[in-house]
Amino acid sequence: MNRIALLAAGVAGAATLLAAPQAGAATTTATTVTCGSSGLQAGLSTKVCAEITGDQVQFYGQISLAGPPSPGSPAPQPQELITGLSGQVVGGASLGSVNGYTQFTASTVQVRGVGGTVPCGSTVHASFSVAKFPWNPAPVSVDVVVPC
Repeated sequence: MNRIALLAAGVAGAATLLAAPQAGAATTTATTVTCGSSGLQAGLSTKVCAEITGDQVQFYGQISLAGPPSPGSPAPQPQELITGLSGQVVGGASLGSVNGYTQFTASTVQVRGVGGTVPCGSTVHASFSVAKFPWNPAPVSVDVVVPC
């Protein structure tokens, strides 16, 4: 064979190897995100969401401004908020909880750290609350079925 034929055969072989699925290669599973209804807590908009990838569930709470600032109003000042996020399999195990302080200024903030492996077909529940004196917490929640 001449050099051009060898080169063409090598390129064709490489293309075939690259196009073929790799043995033991991980398959990708799509992530779905489901959020509950938004709520107003401590003068802010809050919601809780569930990210589901296969049998893995991760919850997060989200804090954002309830609306744009009024024209001419001063820039929002940093606030230290008391936050609580918890999750569980309905009728089953806890998926954990996180409670603490979260700094918020004007950009959307997420509170994460609750989740785990859940059998398909199970319903999971999460709750998220925000408080700041003198406002009491008004939790928001979400319930989602983990697909099979």
